[in-house]
Amino acid sequence: MTGSNPAHWTALDIPGQHGRTAVITGANTGIGFETAKALALRGAEVVLAVRDTDKGKRAAEEITLAAPTARVHVQRLDLSSLASVRDTAGGLRDAYARIDLLINNAGVMYTPHRTTSDGYELQFGTNHLGHFALTALLLDLLPPSPASRVVTVSSAGHRMGGPIDLDDLDWRSRPYDRTAAYGHSKLANLLFTYELDRRLPAGGPLAVAAHPGGADTTGSRSAMSHSSALTRTAFAAIRPLLLQSPERGALPVLRAATDPEVRGGEYYGPRGFQQSKGYPKMVRSSPQSYDTSLQRRLWALSQEMSGIEFPSGTQPGRHSHE
Repeated sequence: MTGSNPAHWTALDIPGQHGRTAVITGANTGIGFETAKALALRGAEVVLAVRDTDKGKRAAEEITLAAPTARVHVQRLDLSSLASVRDTAGGLRDAYARIDLLINNAGVMYTPHRTTSDGYELQFGTNHLGHFALTALLLDLLPPSPASRVVTVSSAGHRMGGPIDLDDLDWRSRPYDRTAAYGHSKLANLLFTYELDRRLPAGGPLAVAAHPGGADTTGSRSAMSHSSALTRTAFAAIRPLLLQSPERGALPVLRAATDPEVRGGEYYGPRGFQQSKGYPKMVRSSPQSYDTSLQRRLWALSQEMSGIEFPSGTQPGRHSHE
C-alpha cells in the first residue's frame, strides 16, 4: 500500500491480495468488472459470477491481459432465480474452501414490471433477494477476520420512491413505479447490510455497503434510454459534471472491501457534490435505512421469501459496531 492521503484513496492503496479469493457478482462489465480487475492486479484470485458466461469469459480474458499472472474464473449466476443462486453457491463451495471477499454488485435498473422465476418483482428479487440468498449460502466460507468482507453495492437512488412497503413488495395493490421499485431494492441492500453487520460476531467478517455515485456504466445509459428525448438531451449536456468513469466508480466498493480502517456497518461513496463523483469516503445513507425494526422485518421476510436461512452464528444482536 502506498500510504497516500486517505482523502485521495485510489486503487494504489489496495493492500496486497495474494492468497485471497474474491467473488464478484455482475463482474463482466461496469463497476463489477473494474472491481474484479483492480483486485486481480493486486494478486487476488477472482471469480466473475455472471448471468452471461460468454461475456464473462471475454471479461476474464481482458483482465488476464492486464494482469497476466492473475487467476480469473467465470461462474454462472442468475440472481433472478433462487434455484440458480443455490446451484452457484454449490459450485463455489465445491471449488473453494474459503472466500475472503463476497461483493454483491450485480443488479437491474428501472425495468418494466416483470417478475423473477420465483414470482417476485424483478428489481427487488434480483438486487436484494438473490444477493441475500447467495450471502446466506456462502457466509460460512468467509474466514473469521475483519479482512473478510461482504460488500453490497447500493445506490444514491436508495432515497427514491418514499417509504418501502414490506407488505406489498410485488406491487400488487398499487400502480407499478419502476423508479420507486429500484430505489426500494437499493434501500433493501442497505437494510440488509446493517442487519447482517449487527448479527456478525466480533472479530469476524464485516458487512459493508458502498455506492459508485454517478458512474457512466451500461446500466446507467440503459436506464436513461427510457427517458424522454428532452431529458436525454439535457442529461447529455451535464453528464461530464455528474458522472465518473466505471474505474472511478469502483473505488468506493474497493475501499469498502480492502481498506484495513473500514468498520462493519459503514457505507462508502464518492466525496464530491451530492456524492456523485470523487474520491471514496464514508458517507451516510437515508434515515429510513437505519431503522432497526425495518431491518429486522426485511431480514425475516427475506428468509421466508427465499426459503434460505443464515448460519446459526448470525443471531440478532450478536455484535454492533456503533
